[in-house]
Amino acid sequence: MSDDQPPSRNGPGKRNWFKRLAQAVAIEPRDRGDVLEILKTAKRRKLFDPDETSMLEGVLSVSNEQVRDIMIPRSQMVVINRDIPVDDMLPVIVESGHSRFPVIGDDRDEVIGILFAKDLLRFFAENGSDAFDIRECMREAAFIPESKRLNILLKEFRASHNHMAIVVDEYGGVAGLLTIEDVIEQIVGEIDDEHDVEDEVFIQQETGGKYTVLALTKIEDFNKYFGTEFSDEEYDTVGGLVMYALGRLPRRGESVVVNDYVLKVIKADRRRIDSLEVSLPDGADYSVRQEDQA
Repeated sequence: MSDDQPPSRNGPGKRNWFKRLAQAVAIEPRDRGDVLEILKTAKRRKLFDPDETSMLEGVLSVSNEQVRDIMIPRSQMVVINRDIPVDDMLPVIVESGHSRFPVIGDDRDEVIGILFAKDLLRFFAENGSDAFDIRECMREAAFIPESKRLNILLKEFRASHNHMAIVVDEYGGVAGLLTIEDVIEQIVGEIDDEHDVEDEVFIQQETGGKYTVLALTKIEDFNKYFGTEFSDEEYDTVGGLVMYALGRLPRRGESVVVNDYVLKVIKADRRRIDSLEVSLPDGADYSVRQEDQA
């Protein structure tokens, strides 16, 4: 076999994997619980690296978890109303950064299709915005029950080439949505967007006494920048401060006032806050303070 040919499915890599697993097994596993115990033993003996162990555990967990366990709730879905003008539609699409959007009718229980951002772009390029009709751009929506298991859904996604499904409850109402990326992340962990920047600016001054602050900004760094004295005993980051103040994970657009500072969530998903808009107390101007410190 030449060097350019890929290894066979039963090649050295696979044999070594089974050999390492066999080293951790004293008896043949009888059920899923035994397999998990074997993986824990293998991890303790360092037969697998942490990433390998995490992915193997993820594969097993996917077959046990249901759609309702990881879906994006209905209230946090970014949707497009079929009746709004295209000029109102574009800011929603651009701000969210998503590529697919449920299109609704009178309310969120009436999902009539899925809009792909790329289809919208193609329509504008070929026909112009004056001729836009969202019905000509929509694709058919796939609907799945909350109780469907993730491993079965992943097979269906692969077979149908769908990347998004609308989740319905037992009464037929919309409960949320799920994408193929959400399912894959249960196995491989968080998948970063290709536009994510590693060297991000954690605090950036805007206009009108407002600042964009990443949720992962340390409270210590926030205090140093603004001259504040927020406590970091209960939380380490600004995102943690917001969740502590609200008592839950906030939705995009929600605000909380802490010591006269208004912290508004401008980007978030169902698992975490990404960034906030911080408005300073009336009369405060910290741009001068930052110049003095420099």
